[in-house]
Amino acid sequence: MQAVLNRRLVLGATLAAVLPLRARARSAEDWVVPEEYLPRPVRFAEPQDVGSIIVDPDYFVLYLVRSPTRGIQYSVGIGRGNLYESGAFTLGAKREWPSWTPTRAMIDRDPKRYAKYADGMPGGPDNPLGARALYLFDEAGNDTFLRIHGTPEPWTIGSAVSNGCVRLVNEDIIALYDEVELGAPVYLLPKSDAS
Repeated sequence: MQAVLNRRLVLGATLAAVLPLRARARSAEDWVVPEEYLPRPVRFAEPQDVGSIIVDPDYFVLYLVRSPTRGIQYSVGIGRGNLYESGAFTLGAKREWPSWTPTRAMIDRDPKRYAKYADGMPGGPDNPLGARALYLFDEAGNDTFLRIHGTPEPWTIGSAVSNGCVRLVNEDIIALYDEVELGAPVYLLPKSDAS
């Protein structure tokens, strides 16, 4: 994992891809992903574990490692404030159009917004988890309630707005879902002091 934690692991990643998004559209139907947020191939400066996922919160990017030195970069949204949780995880489950239930902590933070969903919300286009979800488990095999998922609010990509999960536009999470295998290592890098 030493190589994974190196912030210079990617050569040629464009900083423009991480600038905050200022989209005016506020519906998924009329929002167009800016070109700088589209998936792009990357080259790693140091060898990485094939099949692993690496999230760099400072640059709002997720890397899927396809070979020891090459991968694909996706733009993401991350947890706001202190809700982002770094660490090493395992992909323990995958769901298409997953149902969603807010955590107790989410309901406590914002009961007006989340209490009505305490019994859950079925999957679908308005569900906060979007089209697909990857469930992150700890080293003991327990669900951490952290997710890498789609979103019905694609304009939030490139910002820190979630309740702790990593979000992608639905098209990107569908592509990632199809490529990544259960049991894959997932590394959520820590935020730098400047973040």
